[in-house]
Amino acid sequence: MSQLLSIKEASRWASDYLKKQVTTSNISYLIQYGRIESRSDNGKTLIFQKDLKEYYESYYQTKENRWKNDLGDDLNWNLSFSEFTEAETTKHVHRLHPYKGKFIPQLVEYFLDSHKDDFKKEIYFRPGDIILDPFCGSGTALVQANELGIHAIGVDISSFNSLISNVKIKKHNIPQIWDALRNISSGLRSFQIEKNNVSFEIELLERLKDFNQEYFPSPQFKRDVRNGKINEQEYTSQKEIEFLKIFNALVDEYRIDILQKESDNFIDKWYIQPVREEIDFVFEQLKRIENNLVKEVLTIILSRTVRSCRATTHSDLASLKEPVTKTYYCRKHGKICKPLFSIYSWWERYGKDTIKRLEQFNKVRTDTFQRCLTGDSRTINIFAELTYKNPNFGKLAEKQKIKGIFSSPPYVGLIDYHEQHAYSYDLFGFERQDQLEIGPLSKGQGKDAQETYSKGIAEVLLNSKKYFQKDYDVFLVANDKYNLYPKIADLASMKIVNQYKRPVLNRVERDRSAYSEIIFHLKEK
Repeated sequence: MSQLLSIKEASRWASDYLKKQVTTSNISYLIQYGRIESRSDNGKTLIFQKDLKEYYESYYQTKENRWKNDLGDDLNWNLSFSEFTEAETTKHVHRLHPYKGKFIPQLVEYFLDSHKDDFKKEIYFRPGDIILDPFCGSGTALVQANELGIHAIGVDISSFNSLISNVKIKKHNIPQIWDALRNISSGLRSFQIEKNNVSFEIELLERLKDFNQEYFPSPQFKRDVRNGKINEQEYTSQKEIEFLKIFNALVDEYRIDILQKESDNFIDKWYIQPVREEIDFVFEQLKRIENNLVKEVLTIILSRTVRSCRATTHSDLASLKEPVTKTYYCRKHGKICKPLFSIYSWWERYGKDTIKRLEQFNKVRTDTFQRCLTGDSRTINIFAELTYKNPNFGKLAEKQKIKGIFSSPPYVGLIDYHEQHAYSYDLFGFERQDQLEIGPLSKGQGKDAQETYSKGIAEVLLNSKKYFQKDYDVFLVANDKYNLYPKIADLASMKIVNQYKRPVLNRVERDRSAYSEIIFHLKEK
């Protein structure tokens, strides 16, 4: 008879078995989503150790072999960083704001730090060096450089990306941020008193709770769907219609205006009217803050909040489809869910989380320079712009020069980087430079797009070389399915001296198939 374990005991057993941290939340997730069965004993949830072992043997122990079968034996599994938990791969300020397509900090650290191993046989960067990330994105390379005592310059065409990066690496007055956060939260609460949306949402949640407990019991419903006992499409369509009658009655009772009158831009289209009113209220309060550093931090908190409050299904947050303005069956959660009618809980949660992460980073940060510049990496005068923004850092860079690059260029035809944060551009009025993006989704992945992309990346490298030391090292992370990087290296008068093929785990997209990327190591030809 297999041993029965409590959730806490299962967490300890799984952590020891997998040689990595498995939290009680991880175990609860497996139960909730029907991956393993559970039983109740006097109100205590228990699971069989045998079931847990079989699950991990099926999905984890063979994962490396399955991925190598799909992607080739040259896959460097050490660079999967599978031993790190999500909390470690999103540590401190790395999760200050969502950003599509960023690499994990452990990958940056692997190539920047001073260790050697069977794969990394040289030390490329040392404390006191200056590195460059010409596709800075959300600033992962800058943050990790700071941790390691390395100076770093970032460049990004997006002014919003630059804001995210610079907020992460700047030193902040935490008490002042707390005060501003509390003042706006208090004001938002007072603003809500005059509205019906809070009372409406409270009653809606109560009705949803009762309805879901009766018709979508967890985890039994998902298990029945998985085992074919319930036709998910037919059953859920019927229940959607049933609950929609309750929802519409509540909307009428509380006189809730669902739709905005205009639909000219992203903010107009993707937010329910009560949410839009709260967003506008907080934004007006934010504009009154005189301390620019505090204002920048709260701008990031509001942007993160606004992103989470879009009128969309829980499963479509990464790739929006159509606005959702009524209750719906949620495949992700296996029950009837609703759009948001208030931003308050997210504003509060993200405010506290941001301050906590800034405090955590303060404990590990070093006294080094980091700065993200807004500009086109193909043409920007890096040292002149850096000196303008930070004279002391500019002086050091002029004297010392840049030791090399660690960066992840955009992939050809994959993401429109401005559009992924369209809500913030509309709300805050950041200047958009979509036309200067290299390899945007809107241009596709055809031959012409590949040629333009290759030329653009090479021009970035050629411009960057003007500011390098003689013996430089360039590391570029790319999924080069079109084999463009040999040509890019040649156009930039560089040569590829090494390649590291790594599996990419924990992708947020729905397609979780085996996927790899290459870290290209380039030097002067």
